[in-house]
Amino acid sequence: MGELAKRVEAWLDLSHCEDAGARERLRGALQGSGLALREGSGEDGAAVVAFDRTPCDVARHVGDLSCHGERRLIAIAVVDRILDGASAWRLLQVGASDVFSWDECPSPCERIARRLERWEAIDRALDDTPVRSLLIGRARKFRTVLRQVVEVARFSDASVLITGESGTGKELAARLIHELDARPKKGNFVVVDCTTIVPELSGSEFFGHEKGAFTGAVASRDGAVALANGGTLFLDEVGELPLQLQAELLRLVQERTYKRVGGNTWSTTQFRLVCATHRDLQDEQHRGRFRQDLYYRLSDWTCRLPSLRERLEDVVPLVEHFLRSFLGRPVELDDAVRQHLLLRPYPGNIRELRQVAFRIGCRYVGPGPVTVGDLGPDEVPSGESGESWWEGSFAQSIQRAIALGVGLKEIRRVAEDTAVRLAVSGEEGNLQSAARRLGVTDRALQLRRASQRPTP
Repeated sequence: MGELAKRVEAWLDLSHCEDAGARERLRGALQGSGLALREGSGEDGAAVVAFDRTPCDVARHVGDLSCHGERRLIAIAVVDRILDGASAWRLLQVGASDVFSWDECPSPCERIARRLERWEAIDRALDDTPVRSLLIGRARKFRTVLRQVVEVARFSDASVLITGESGTGKELAARLIHELDARPKKGNFVVVDCTTIVPELSGSEFFGHEKGAFTGAVASRDGAVALANGGTLFLDEVGELPLQLQAELLRLVQERTYKRVGGNTWSTTQFRLVCATHRDLQDEQHRGRFRQDLYYRLSDWTCRLPSLRERLEDVVPLVEHFLRSFLGRPVELDDAVRQHLLLRPYPGNIRELRQVAFRIGCRYVGPGPVTVGDLGPDEVPSGESGESWWEGSFAQSIQRAIALGVGLKEIRRVAEDTAVRLAVSGEEGNLQSAARRLGVTDRALQLRRASQRPTP
């Protein structure tokens, strides 16, 4: 299994494996494989959860473990025929990263080792400069997507389609894929903004042209596909391409061959293709505005970057990061500024947040923390206290529950359970910090989590 597997550590959780003989066989096999497994569940790091009980009994345990930060879990059934498709999906839904049956896997120890090695490599990449300098954030939803981006960039040559609202950082994600690409002697990162393509000149923009191919072509010119040879071709807002150009790109994407405008010779190019769009390309297909055959050639792998409202815990760290970049030194935000930044909407997502931070940086004179006077007149709330935290989607969820006939007791339970789950996740599994965030004692939080019923 290689030298790396011997250095990878993980927890071996046998709390749901009741058969003593099965536990001993499992311990012996895993220890003999060279894996550094510590018995127990722990509170961080990867874990191997073995079980010989009904999977639905294990789902709650897996869900509790997965609440601890960014843990990755392998769930292994050690009894024949106890694991079916529905049970495997359920375990994935509650937080497991892989699920399989020990007896049905030809080399279970090697499978575990390879999975742990991959996770270890992704963790190292997340801590490296390219990731930390390009994409900032600790929200669990964002980190989950970021791990996927790192994995597909480092361990594959797949064409990638990045979706998400405007301002969510799609070009930064594309640049990260290029930076992490493991090809030796990698070429350039070439950007084509599809919103600025002039149909009459699109062929030259992509494929280049020969001298005299059209009026004004006084010299031969390489297009984007030639410049990206050996590197990465990034098509930003690919959903804006007209249908005619989509057809012309089909051969290029499929066969990596092209002809310059005015030329007769086919040339070849090898590049990694990364595309981004804020549009729903599947819906665009149904409307006849995007070719289905091109879509499937662009999207070997797809990822959706979350909007800023889906990762509110990143608002303050991002503002502090931007201010440190603008001012050349770290500054703190006072409580009123933090509250305002967390409550205001960001239809422009991170791009808009960066503009807000820039305006703050222009007004800030220091010393001390940023105060409401540094925000500027455009940021003053229109009401006496601004928008309340319970307005917007929270109120809409309550309204939907009432319309469905859900009672007050159930609404209260779901709201409290959700608050606990988000607080624990936001504090990376630290129950003491989560309790402080919620304004309750550690004991009260522990009792609350113990009494939670699995979400339907």
